[in-house]
Amino acid sequence: MFKFFKKKTKVEQLHNQYQKLTKEAFRLSRINRRASDEMAAEANMVMKKIQVLQEG
Repeated sequence: MFKFFKKKTKVEQLHNQYQKLTKEAFRLSRINRRASDEMAAEANMVMKKIQVLQEG
């Protein structure tokens, strides 16, 4: 009924974090390639955490 009362699961929180990181990495790709690569690597680490949680 009211979604704003419902707490997000760990997977949902990680998915939101992943989306933010990938958007920021894309934005940085035009400005600073090294920072973009670091942000993309961090996003990949978050995706691995999501996969582990979904498997287990």
